[in-house]
Amino acid sequence: MEGIGIVGAGIAGLHLGLLLRKHDVPATIYSDRTTEQLGGGRMLNSVAHHHATIEREQALGVDHWAGEEYQYFGHHHYLGGGPEPLVFPGFFKAPSRAIDYRIYLPTLLQDFVARGGEFEVRPVQAADVLKLSERHDLVVIASGRGNMSAMFPRRADKSPYDIPQRKLCVGLYEGVAPSEPRGVTMSVAAGHGELLEIPIYSAAGHVTALLFENVPGGDLELLAEIKYDEDPAGFEKTILDKARQYHPATFERIDPAKFRLTSPLDLLQGAVLPSVREDYTRLPNGRYVVAVGDAHVVVDPVIGQGANCASYSAWELGQAIIDDPNFDERFCQKVADRRRNRVHATSDWTNLMIRTPPPPHLPQLFLGMAQNQAVADEFTENFSYPDLQWDNLATPERVNSHLARHGMS
Repeated sequence: MEGIGIVGAGIAGLHLGLLLRKHDVPATIYSDRTTEQLGGGRMLNSVAHHHATIEREQALGVDHWAGEEYQYFGHHHYLGGGPEPLVFPGFFKAPSRAIDYRIYLPTLLQDFVARGGEFEVRPVQAADVLKLSERHDLVVIASGRGNMSAMFPRRADKSPYDIPQRKLCVGLYEGVAPSEPRGVTMSVAAGHGELLEIPIYSAAGHVTALLFENVPGGDLELLAEIKYDEDPAGFEKTILDKARQYHPATFERIDPAKFRLTSPLDLLQGAVLPSVREDYTRLPNGRYVVAVGDAHVVVDPVIGQGANCASYSAWELGQAIIDDPNFDERFCQKVADRRRNRVHATSDWTNLMIRTPPPPHLPQLFLGMAQNQAVADEFTENFSYPDLQWDNLATPERVNSHLARHGMS
């Protein structure tokens, strides 16, 4: 047997592989893309890593972007839709950062190979996993591409939506001045969607990601559908017009004369169907396969938790492999137990944030954040700890109790 086989070279597969190599566990990552292909092509996401994820990167020895120039320090909130918008900041205890994954993934893959990890470029489909399981002590599916995630049954109790709740448009832009202090701006246009403005480092340098989360049927839905290639100037004008109308906190820092998409490939449009799947499955030969990352949980990017959740899940799986390398059903159950609370909290919290209309206790919390800096800072800090966030948000009673702890009725 040849150690652990990992299908997928995203953050989950790479963090798992790097952790295993740190403990001298043989590991092979399978990908349908070469290192060069991972670094090229269309942008993959606009993901940010919060400090709990950065601490794992430090432990893995892949903290390649430690300088302050890559960091941001909190969130700026703009909640429109009422007589007066709610405008307030929230701050982290330690900074976050966003690195274009076309830089991030190839860099970590090079680290993995330099530390003795095996990397094979070949497409793997669900039908190939049985054969892989006879080569490796354990196979981990860290990719939801193609039919891979379908190996793991969908959890209806944790997957409340049958269709995407947002239509997405995310691009990298020049001409957007950073907020002060540097942070993510989270703008809500009630009934129409959200805009996340994220400082990100890419091949074009330090630029701004604008992620429009658009409610289907709302006035911003067209942003997920208009084609940049057909009319670049018209596309950019539409982005500006909609930002001016619905997201003024960001628009006021845009210089229209300098505003442009950094590249035709720096744009991603589409939709995400949130889902949670079972942690593992049993193959016909009696061996078990474990899901991680997008093969296990898919969340809407509205609060930027997907990659952070995948890193956490991969770390917990890696620790279980190191602690108890007996890859039977008991092992799989232990993996499910040790990561369930935070992973399910991440999904539950994200699904709450995209509910339309929002449940009354969510705007109640936002009002408390606007009135009490400590409440806003705790909410912001808990982007690193979604289980603690869900402790505060899960029910109206929990929101009331949370606000009461801060002296608010």
